[in-house]
Amino acid sequence: MNLGFYLLIFSYTDVIGVATGWTQYEFFVFFATVAIVNSLVQTFFMPNAQEFSELIRTGNLDFALLKPIDTQFLISLQKVNWSGFGNTGFAILLLFFSLWHLCYRQADFSLHPIQLLLYPVYVLCGIIILYSLMIALSATSIWLGRNQSLYNFWFYITNFSRYPMEIYSGPAGDPRRWIGGSLRTFFSYVIPVLLAVNVPARLLAKPLDPDNTWLAVYAIFGTIISFLVSRMVFYQALRGYRSASS
Repeated sequence: MNLGFYLLIFSYTDVIGVATGWTQYEFFVFFATVAIVNSLVQTFFMPNAQEFSELIRTGNLDFALLKPIDTQFLISLQKVNWSGFGNTGFAILLLFFSLWHLCYRQADFSLHPIQLLLYPVYVLCGIIILYSLMIALSATSIWLGRNQSLYNFWFYITNFSRYPMEIYSGPAGDPRRWIGGSLRTFFSYVIPVLLAVNVPARLLAKPLDPDNTWLAVYAIFGTIISFLVSRMVFYQALRGYRSASS
């Protein structure tokens, strides 16, 4: 359905946003990356994060704490939503089709093997960034009791990562440009969800962009920091947990 929506948009325009450089098949590389990252997060982590508050309410978190294994690892990977792989498969097909179109239909476009090797690395970084945000939000269930709005809140924040970061800059001379610029800065360097998809997608779709090197370097640091902060929040929240039997 999303693909049909964007096909409709590109029937009226050749590029997403003025001077952004995201033409149809470049954007489809981006869109496929969005689908890959989000489907893998929702396959492996979302079911477990949503159930975390139920573990607290029923007292079943006690059994997880007693097991001789890292608690965050156990909580994060108890279940797998296998149906999510359907979206992953579709996204991979769309990615290869879009890259084929760019390579064989655009004379000025070429892919280097190093880009293909780095792409899954940065997809993994994107997954870790989104997972870190999710597990930090789910850990707040210990303090809040039941955090039923977890998915909605996570979706609203990560919704910013579903679009190329150039669109937040806005057209030159627009007095509202500072709003988009503030969002871009905040979601790139404070909560780095924009890096989760933009970095791997840009490696393939816009390989000659001069900003790619800086973004790629910062994405590594952003991934490490996001994961460490999520663990700090998770275990700080566990210190406030009161066993169902105590």
